[in-house]
Amino acid sequence: MDERVREEAARAAACLLAGGVVLLPTDTVYGLAVHPERDEAITRLFAMKGRPRSVNLPVMIASRDDITVLGGVVNSAAGLLLESKYVPGPLTLALGLSPDRAPWLRGRVEFAVRMPDDDRLIAIMKRTGPLLVTSANLHAEQVRESVPAIVSTLASEPDLVIDDGNRDTVPSTLVNCRVVPPVVERVGAVSEKEIEAILG
Repeated sequence: MDERVREEAARAAACLLAGGVVLLPTDTVYGLAVHPERDEAITRLFAMKGRPRSVNLPVMIASRDDITVLGGVVNSAAGLLLESKYVPGPLTLALGLSPDRAPWLRGRVEFAVRMPDDDRLIAIMKRTGPLLVTSANLHAEQVRESVPAIVSTLASEPDLVIDDGNRDTVPSTLVNCRVVPPVVERVGAVSEKEIEAILG
């Protein structure tokens, strides 16, 4: 990791821990990130996207160990997907939660979790712990590939913006592993055929 990326990670982590909203690149699309224990930042993020509070925010993690710490339930299907070449990478899994879940996950029956293949994001989360990260676009609208296009559509500006040039507009693939059999709820960078091959 070069010095610029290291400095960006440090600034982003400080902003998130202070209760800010950060617009940053991921290994798929640009995302809006907040710390899960900063309620005011979470409220601002929902308003920024025009996202209903009933639609929970996905969680990003730095390692598989974080799933256990958060109280995620890894069944056989989830285990196969977590061992695939798409983790870390563009694969999001919806998992059930155990009774001893993280306090900020209380009230949920499941959570969507992803480990990105992105050095900057991993470096940030090594300082902050898991983050709530959602695509940087208005709710239910198309993802934009450039930071200026993204910022122009949001209801308000993030506290910190990391512009790393154009990003793809294809999100991660979301697989709900809480149900049996698992269901692909959003097709993105990983095709349904590839998911089926992993699950056998």
